[in-house]
Amino acid sequence: MRTEDVLAAIATGLWRWDNASGTVTLDGEAARLLGLPAEPVILPEVAVRSRFHPVDWNEINGIVNLAVAEDTLAEARLRIMDEDGRVLRTVRSRSKPVENRTAGGRVDYELIGTIQEIAEPQPGTTAAHTPITGDWRRSREAFLLDAGRALAEARSTEEVLRVAASLSMPGFSPDGLAVFGVSGDRLSIIGHHGHDAGDETPFADMRLETDYPAAEVVRTGRAIYLPSPEDYKRRFPATWPLVQRFGRTAWAFLPLIVAGRTMGAWMAAFKHPVSFSPDERSVLTTVARMLAQALQRAGVAESERELTTGLQRSMMPQLGPEIPGMRIAARYVPTGGGLQVGGDWYDMIPLPSGRFALVIGDVQGHDVRAASLMGQLRIAVRAYASEGHRPDAVLSRASRFLAGLCSSQEPEAYEGAGDAEDADFRSPRFATCLYVECDPRTGMLEVARAGHPDPAIRMTDGTVLMRPTAGGLPLGIVPDTDYPTTGFTLEPGETMMLCTDGLIETGGHDLDTGWARLRAVLESDPDESGTGPTPGHLERLADLLVQAVHGPSSHHTTGPLADRREDDIAVVLLCREGGVCGCGAPHPARPARRTMLTVAQAEPERVAGARRQIRELLHDWADEEQVDSAVLMVSEMVTNVLTHTDGDALLVAEAVGELGERRLRIEVADASDELPHKRHPGEMASSGRGVLLMEMLADTWGVDPQGEGKSIWFELYERSKPDPDPLD
Repeated sequence: MRTEDVLAAIATGLWRWDNASGTVTLDGEAARLLGLPAEPVILPEVAVRSRFHPVDWNEINGIVNLAVAEDTLAEARLRIMDEDGRVLRTVRSRSKPVENRTAGGRVDYELIGTIQEIAEPQPGTTAAHTPITGDWRRSREAFLLDAGRALAEARSTEEVLRVAASLSMPGFSPDGLAVFGVSGDRLSIIGHHGHDAGDETPFADMRLETDYPAAEVVRTGRAIYLPSPEDYKRRFPATWPLVQRFGRTAWAFLPLIVAGRTMGAWMAAFKHPVSFSPDERSVLTTVARMLAQALQRAGVAESERELTTGLQRSMMPQLGPEIPGMRIAARYVPTGGGLQVGGDWYDMIPLPSGRFALVIGDVQGHDVRAASLMGQLRIAVRAYASEGHRPDAVLSRASRFLAGLCSSQEPEAYEGAGDAEDADFRSPRFATCLYVECDPRTGMLEVARAGHPDPAIRMTDGTVLMRPTAGGLPLGIVPDTDYPTTGFTLEPGETMMLCTDGLIETGGHDLDTGWARLRAVLESDPDESGTGPTPGHLERLADLLVQAVHGPSSHHTTGPLADRREDDIAVVLLCREGGVCGCGAPHPARPARRTMLTVAQAEPERVAGARRQIRELLHDWADEEQVDSAVLMVSEMVTNVLTHTDGDALLVAEAVGELGERRLRIEVADASDELPHKRHPGEMASSGRGVLLMEMLADTWGVDPQGEGKSIWFELYERSKPDPDPLD
């Protein structure tokens, strides 16, 4: 009996589809099943394609491409249509792609297979009902969408593996998964699921020449499907004894390919039988492609994070050895976008004099160039400071260094590039900086500031004051410029905060609202447990400051400039032990609250800063009218010094005593020996009321001659309630 007679007896036809020539060869039975006369025929591809339902044609096209890529059988169900668009029958096609070479040398393929009618035809009906694209395929599409979304959102290799382990495939979920990675000529497991600890040991590290399905998949780039233990044992007898103990009945090994490069393999193992139909192979192949892309993205992201974190940490100094009587804490948080590198930095520098310097700065930008300039500038500042220069000289030299560094990057060095990125790379940059030289024995600080935010002082009773300091232009703008210095004392129990503007303005805040947010954190109780002060409070305070900006709560308290670009954060805290700071033993009595400020002749605008200092010092004073009186008298006293003398005004304010019973004493000293005297200004006079105001508003006042100059002072005694009006 001939083979053709046997196939005709079981209603099975033969066909050959030549993709290169675009022709299809059918035997008589195949022609009959396609609705043609039952005789052998050679037809153009278009004539045969017109007999298939359009949806089925699109699906078989993908199945054939998958079979060609994996060198497997292409199996599909097809609805045969007549000229009127009605479904004649449903057939099953099984074919094998065979590679051939055309006359022109191009590699192509042809399909050789069978076509057989199956028991699902609905003669005489339209194609409205689609048994091929039923609920299973809709479930498959929904599964692939969910899997693609979950894998796209995974940001690390660990997250990708966790998502892969949680995938529940429609109808044939694997109970064991493993992802293999390639390193050189070796294959190793980088993640697995559904196995006990230690089960992966035999496969943890193997050579690519190993007789193991994953190794062969990596070598060939083709998937391997093993629908039964017999298939596994027959194809891979060497590793079958190691696999047999897991009790699995089907395995799929698929290559993980990105940009034409096989980066590993993925194994899906099943305890129930799986035939690996074309639909199932299509799902597995799609998941493998998405998994490979996700692992590639996660690997690149992890490499970038490791690179940028290492770069930034190498540029950030370690705080030096402990300083007797002082404690220091620091934090650096890069911006959330891009490479997470920026121009913020801090440093602690031991000085030849036995003192030490604290430096904090911010180079313009959030890119790699800002980070590189920051590293060079930090080294330059450290070198100048280590030579023993004063704070003003250190910043002057650093400004000249940065200006010269930017100007040395001539456009000729980038000739031929001409794009915007290169133009930005060679554009001038500036930097803000705050340099503080500290004497740990006396707490004396000398501050030089280059366009940077002023330091803040947390006093022993928790009150926070901005400490105005003299300053100059940011570094790098003018090569030769001067930076005045400001001196003040950090009292025992006080804490000084230095920060970059990112700590203030992140979250859409401006300088005012940002300082208000930070002041609330600084003034909070450093020991929320109520067990008393502890030495670690400075570290907790640094964490609280960062959390107030980057923590979850900050997303609900955005400032008025919500679209402001986020910035890097650097913060340094310096605490002088003693009092009730939490670093030393608590002081038995309420500590004095004190501030000091110099107003120079050339800076009359700092009178406003003096008024603000007094208001911040008296933020919890019981009588608001007394606060207004103190601010008015201070403004008058400082203005008189600037108007009637040739020297600077030194303001010292101190509040002592228990809440509700405090005494405020404010002194303004100058270098003039001329004493103030009472005048009787006319109605239109613009001056002469200073002494009259002090007699009316102060509880007591006076003038103390000094060796050179004088000091005028007044005192106010806190009242819980304003005095009654004598006219009432």
